[in-house]
Amino acid sequence: MKRVIFNQKGGVGKSTIAVNLAAIAAHQGKRTLLIDIDPQCNASRYLLGQAADDVAPTMGAYFEQLLSFSMFAKAASQYVHETPFENLSVMVAHPELGDLQSKLESRHKIYKLRDTLNELSKDFDEIFVDTPPAYNFFTQSALIAADSCLIPFDCDDFSRQALYTLINNVAEIKADHNPGLEIEGIVVNQFQPRALLPQRLVDELKEEGLPVLDNKLSSSIRIRESHDRNLPMIHLDARHKLSQEFLALYEELQAA
Repeated sequence: MKRVIFNQKGGVGKSTIAVNLAAIAAHQGKRTLLIDIDPQCNASRYLLGQAADDVAPTMGAYFEQLLSFSMFAKAASQYVHETPFENLSVMVAHPELGDLQSKLESRHKIYKLRDTLNELSKDFDEIFVDTPPAYNFFTQSALIAADSCLIPFDCDDFSRQALYTLINNVAEIKADHNPGLEIEGIVVNQFQPRALLPQRLVDELKEEGLPVLDNKLSSSIRIRESHDRNLPMIHLDARHKLSQEFLALYEELQAA
């Protein structure tokens, strides 16, 4: 399974969801790879802390390599690095990704990530791709390469309007480049069940026929500690409510 976590809007918990679902997959014994292609490097630093800044080669080097043909190009596996967590590997982002975008577009390299993920699929049971909060070369490459897309959603009207544009963009990639791509579901994040607006928005999205997943993620101050200590929730506190919500979400995805 090659799964992209994508939203054009920032601050919706995209990297947090990607890392925690990958950590749960690995914790359950799946050979799991997290690929970070966001120049902000949040997912990489979540897993590795400041050590992420010293890891090489990075996804920046991977994409830079694509710009010129070489008989001695590094294999995809050489960009894969271990994490402190059993069964969980990572391909680390680099800020230089942002500078490479226009060059990659002009050289028509948008299908190369698909080839790489197909190659890596032989070594991993599950692959999660964390993308930038923009509809650009990197997110398009990831959607072309993926089997499915998960869309984080926080419950406000601005996010709702952005959601429609996002779904149209995924549908366009499906029609033009990747007929097997499916929206696996909309993940409701930072959900407040006692507040009227979030519940109303979720109900309305379901009434519109959008694939809102049943398991939602609550707001919790504990997630900040998880980030600060570079420990996904399943490793920080497996009994915590949010850890159990991530676990239920992962199991819902597996059952689909």
